[in-house]
Amino acid sequence: MGFRVEAHPGGARGEKPLKVDLHNHTHFSDGRFSAEEMVQEAIRRGLDRFGISDHSYTDFDESYCMKREQYAQYTQTLRLLREKYKDRIELLLGVEQDYYSREIPQGLDYVIGSVHYLKIDGEYLVLDWDKERLRGIADRFFEGDFYLLCRRYYETVADLPRMTRCDIVGHFDLIAKFNGDGSLFDEEDSRYREAWQEAMLRLIPKVSYFEINYGARNKGLRQEPYLKGEMRDFLLRHGGRTICSSDSHRLSTIGCF
Repeated sequence: MGFRVEAHPGGARGEKPLKVDLHNHTHFSDGRFSAEEMVQEAIRRGLDRFGISDHSYTDFDESYCMKREQYAQYTQTLRLLREKYKDRIELLLGVEQDYYSREIPQGLDYVIGSVHYLKIDGEYLVLDWDKERLRGIADRFFEGDFYLLCRRYYETVADLPRMTRCDIVGHFDLIAKFNGDGSLFDEEDSRYREAWQEAMLRLIPKVSYFEINYGARNKGLRQEPYLKGEMRDFLLRHGGRTICSSDSHRLSTIGCF
C-alpha cells in the first residue's frame, strides 16, 4: 500500500484539486493511439498527472496485450516521454496486470490489478466479451447459476494483491458489465452482495485504491461506472479509497470523468 496520489498539490486542501487519470491504453496493447499522442491529448485536456497502463502479457491470449519482448521498449518509451513533457504534465509509468499474467514489468510507478478471465478446468474463459459468452460460462461450468459464477469471480478478484502486487484494483465489478438491464442476475440479491462485500473487505487493507472506472459507461454498457454506488458507499464506510479513471483506449475519452 505504498502508492499514493495526492488530490491537491502538496497535499494542501485549500488549493485546486489535481486532475489525474492513471488507466489508459496505447498502441503497445489494445489502444488506438501512440503513447505520445495520448500524452499530448492529456496535456490538451488540462490533466496534471497522467498514467499509461497497457495490458500485461498473457501467453494464452495475445490478441489484446503487450508482448513480453515489448516490456523494455514500453518502459523506455514512457521514461523518454516523461522527460520530454515534464514541464507540462507529470507522466507515471503503469501496467494493467491481469490476474493470470506470469510476470510483472520492472521499474513501474504503479500496477492496476484486473481480472478479465477465469481459469476453469484448464480453460481461460474471457468475462468481458459479450452477454452471450458470459451466459455460456454460467451454463457450462455453474449449471446456469450466475451467483456461483459471481462468487468465483470475486474470490479471484480478492486474490489480486498476491498474484499481481497491485496498487489499484481495476474495474472491481466487471462481472456486471453486461448486466445493465438486470437480465443475467439480480445485483440486489444477498448472494451477489455477500460475494462482493467479502472480496472488498479482504482487499481494503492490501491495496491503495479501487478504481471508479468509466470505461463501460462510455461505451453505453452501464449507467454507472465501476464501482456502482452501493459499492462505493460500502468501500468508504470501511476505510477504502477510490481514484477515478477513464480506462481510455482512444483520445476522446481521456479524463472523461
